[in-house]
Amino acid sequence: MLLEGKNALITGCARGIGHALMTAFAREGANVWAFARKESASFMEDCQALSQRHGVWVRPVYTELTNEAARKAAFAQVLADKQPLDILVNNAGIMGEDRLFQMTSEAEMRSIFDVNFFALLEVTRFATRLMARRSRGAVVNIASVAGLDGDSRIDYSASKAAVIAATQKLAREYAGQGIRVNALAPGYTDTDLVSGLSQKVRQETLARILLGRPADPMEIAQVAAFLASDRASYVTGQTWRVDGGIL
Repeated sequence: MLLEGKNALITGCARGIGHALMTAFAREGANVWAFARKESASFMEDCQALSQRHGVWVRPVYTELTNEAARKAAFAQVLADKQPLDILVNNAGIMGEDRLFQMTSEAEMRSIFDVNFFALLEVTRFATRLMARRSRGAVVNIASVAGLDGDSRIDYSASKAAVIAATQKLAREYAGQGIRVNALAPGYTDTDLVSGLSQKVRQETLARILLGRPADPMEIAQVAAFLASDRASYVTGQTWRVDGGIL
């Protein structure tokens, strides 16, 4: 019960790493505002099942994070609950199709940055204002090894590099307010996000991983839960690789 009694806001919860984050945090005792893009009966059922199973509340919040009006409406839902916010996990992200720089349009690159970077900053702005009221909190940004190694398409790699740089800056800015800011850099993880990768790229990636397999999303979520917990109280401004040992 690493997160017992804490309230967390997690973005991109409908599938993949985000769904694992929601599940892991509820299992560790956290209440969760579970942000997702589209409303669905199955997602609502998942939230209800987690609430009942672990004795916490998991509240779905549906929003398009790149739309300012929709984002503000989602924040209003969080505020209406009149609950303190202890943890933010910025997970929502997109990758796009695997293609070379010369084949990638400016519009595609801007759309990647809108979701992966600018929306993340706006959610962080909202969350840290709430955390600052109590002079404590933890932010975990889900980046990528692509942001460190530059081994994915240029817009995705650059957007995740921007997240890592922002993590370091925000950690400096918020340390005096008791707010820790860290990032996770997952490697090749078994999610829909990597479904656009070619078979050749997948095989080449697996060949570089010491453990010889992709990560399960829950393996990423468990590290995020630790970073968000009080057990990581002296960790801030860091980017933790969770990549199975990429050489």
